[in-house]
Amino acid sequence: MVLEGYRARVAPYVARLARPFLHWHPDRLSWTAFGLAAAAAVVAALVRATTPLLFLPVAVLIFGAGLFDVLDGEVARATNRTSARGDLLDHVLDRYADLVIVLGIALSGFANPILALLALASLLLTSYMGTQAQAVGQGRLYAGLLSRADRLVVLALATFLEFDWSLPWPWAPSEPWMRFHLYGIEFTVIDVAFLYFVIAGQWTAVSRALRAYRALPPPA
Repeated sequence: MVLEGYRARVAPYVARLARPFLHWHPDRLSWTAFGLAAAAAVVAALVRATTPLLFLPVAVLIFGAGLFDVLDGEVARATNRTSARGDLLDHVLDRYADLVIVLGIALSGFANPILALLALASLLLTSYMGTQAQAVGQGRLYAGLLSRADRLVVLALATFLEFDWSLPWPWAPSEPWMRFHLYGIEFTVIDVAFLYFVIAGQWTAVSRALRAYRALPPPA
C-alpha cells in the first residue's frame, strides 16, 4: 500500500472536506487528531477486560484521527496559516499518536507483544528517515511501502476485521475470531498487520536512508 501516490487525485475531495473547518486553527485540528488517536488507544486497551466488540469504535477512532491529520495541513494551506511551529507540532503529535495507538492495541490481548514492539520501532524509523532527509537538505521523503496514511488505514481495517467474527456477517468464518497459523504459530488479524509494518517499515526506512545518502555530495 502506498497511498501517498494518490495525494493529487484525492486533493479535491480533501479540500471539500476541509471547508467546514476553515475557521478552525490548524493546531486545533492537530490536537483533535491526537485526541482521537489517544481515545482509540484507551478503548483498545479495554478490550482485554471487556469484549472484542470494542474494536469497532477503535477502528472508527483511528479513521477519524487519520482524517483530522489530513485536514490540519489542508486548512493551514487554505487559510495561509502554515508555519514552522505548526509543522513541528504536527510531526510531534503524529509520532506520539503512532506510539499510543500501537501500545493500546498491544494491551488488548489480540497482538503478540514482540510483534507490536518491532512494528512500533519500524514505524518510528520510517518517519525518522523521512524527516532526517529533510534535515540534511534533501527535502521530506514520502517514498516507500509504508506512509503514515498507509499504516492508519491498515490499523483501522485490522481492528475492524478483528472486532467480532462471531457476528452473523456474510464473510464470517466458522470460528469466533479469525486466526492464521504458520508453522504452529497463531496470528491474529492485528498480528498480520504488525508483521506487515515490520517488513514494509524496515524496507521503507532503509530505502529512504539510501536515497538521501546517495543524493548527498561525497566528502572532499
